[in-house]
Amino acid sequence: MGDDVDHIQRAWATERPDTPVESIGVITRIWRIAKILGDERRRTLTRLGIDSATLDLLSTLRRAGRPYRLPAGELARQSLVSAGAISQRVARAERDGLVHRQRAGQDGRAVVVGLTRAGNRLLDRTVDELLNHEQSLIAALTAAQRGQLSDLLRVLLADLTARSGVPPAHRSPVDRGRAARPAGRRTPPG
Repeated sequence: MGDDVDHIQRAWATERPDTPVESIGVITRIWRIAKILGDERRRTLTRLGIDSATLDLLSTLRRAGRPYRLPAGELARQSLVSAGAISQRVARAERDGLVHRQRAGQDGRAVVVGLTRAGNRLLDRTVDELLNHEQSLIAALTAAQRGQLSDLLRVLLADLTARSGVPPAHRSPVDRGRAARPAGRRTPPG
């Protein structure tokens, strides 16, 4: 069973027989899938009345566990955005009643952001609908295939992240741990 990506790969193999073309089969498909999934997510979020930046903010707070609060700097780190971008996201969500800010620390300069009940309710509705829809998008794969694909993408993402030049502070704790390991060692999936 082939597709147009196979055709592109074969054509380049014919035109440039000394050039490695195997990556076309992986990267071109990832790019195309990313485009389709990105479009699907945007349409779904628009229908649900939430933007991706707000969803990311609320989701990060919820995943932190009770009491659903995090320092602003930690929010920025986990969201892979600047402190200024987090400040804008928080201000917008606070204006909409989805989060609240509190001063913290001995000098009161630190800011802790917390999820409100309204934010929690919106997030629950959004996440349920979004994840059910996204589950339907991968229904062509069996559970075993989804697990295998997830494992393979984890390996690729960890390697690309380690080689990307992204400062360690902008990587998740899992990625920072992988980057510190010798190149030949892999952590078993799961």
